[in-house]
Amino acid sequence: MSGKSISAKKATVKSGRTAIEAEAREIGEDIIVMISGGTQPHIGSVAIAIPRPSRQDPSLISATCSCFNFIGHKDDFIARMVAERIAIAKQKNTVVTAGIHVDNISETEIRNIVRDAEALCSALIKKL
Repeated sequence: MSGKSISAKKATVKSGRTAIEAEAREIGEDIIVMISGGTQPHIGSVAIAIPRPSRQDPSLISATCSCFNFIGHKDDFIARMVAERIAIAKQKNTVVTAGIHVDNISETEIRNIVRDAEALCSALIKKL
């Protein structure tokens, strides 16, 4: 071992009966993020984002992102959004796993989770 440690950066957001948390780690030149929450945290989707020059303006950074969903899961929107934003902000390959489940979730709670995921993402970018 080289004496280097990998420290985790964590963030949590709670709205009503929904709470989600994120943990990010820098692994060499890459970043991995786990987002989970609700009544049954799991891995529902995995997104991989790779930073690159924008095709419209090569002086700007964009990202190419691929996503894999486990059957029946809809966590890809959050996984993709977080992976792309972090890859662009930090200019590092980024992998995000997301799995949030809340029984009998309402449309309002879904919107709140998306909003909270955006806040988690911003907090992680500041900590990384």
